[in-house]
Amino acid sequence: MSEPLILDGATTAKAIRAEVATRTATLKEAHGITPGLAAVLAGDNPASITYVSMKRKACAKAGITSFEHVFGSDATQEEVLACIHNLNADPTVHGILVQHPMPKGLDEDEILAAVDPAKDVDGIGRASLGDLVLGHPSFVSCTPQGMMTLMKRYGIDPAGKHAVVIGRSVILGKPMAIALLNANATVTICHSKTRNLAEFTRQADILVAAVGRPELITGDMLKPGVVVLDAGYNRVEGRGHDVGDCHFESCAAVASAITPVPGGVGPMTIATLLEQTVIAAERSVGK
Repeated sequence: MSEPLILDGATTAKAIRAEVATRTATLKEAHGITPGLAAVLAGDNPASITYVSMKRKACAKAGITSFEHVFGSDATQEEVLACIHNLNADPTVHGILVQHPMPKGLDEDEILAAVDPAKDVDGIGRASLGDLVLGHPSFVSCTPQGMMTLMKRYGIDPAGKHAVVIGRSVILGKPMAIALLNANATVTICHSKTRNLAEFTRQADILVAAVGRPELITGDMLKPGVVVLDAGYNRVEGRGHDVGDCHFESCAAVASAITPVPGGVGPMTIATLLEQTVIAAERSVGK
């Protein structure tokens, strides 16, 4: 086969951030509003701290005001819920990101459900997920939405395709499967209990790997011409960078299009978070 199309998430995300900056400037000029994104972080999870830091820097570049509400691992449910209710009522905050996982002892589901759906720019509250299932307009979890945007920008239409999603997490696998279904794909979901995984992956026109197992998917498990979206980021000892859930070289030899790791799906997540925050701000003024 010829060389696959590389779905360059880094370049696409850069373009989206530039568009967000323009829309932010327009909101300021026309309505005197600066989009605001508030992160609620509890505990000391290193990955969460890193993500919030990246979000802060990305907001600054896009002209979005970044608010951070940080709690210790001993935070109570009442304290975090009070913070959420205050942010819901704050007109300077247009988007709320509850960084997960939250420490043990906190009911994360209740906290996420407390976020005003109009400000749930991370798209993982009950109302947002429910609207996604119903096919109603809603904010979609940022990584799945980022993958849908990446396909759209590269002219890949899921309609009529067989999409196989590996992984069933509530922030990635499940919303991605539903988003693909809403885009008129036929969807199969595979997971840790799926038997004979390769039988399903070889049927895929679009394969989404979101299971968190390094290089689980190899080229011999794919059919020629498949579009591969690799949402895995795995640390492997002795490797110079993170690796995906797909073995890139063997999968690229078979695929028509593929996301690299790093530089594929990852950059789209924060870009989508910024874009959805600006959308929330635009909606607040009826735009």
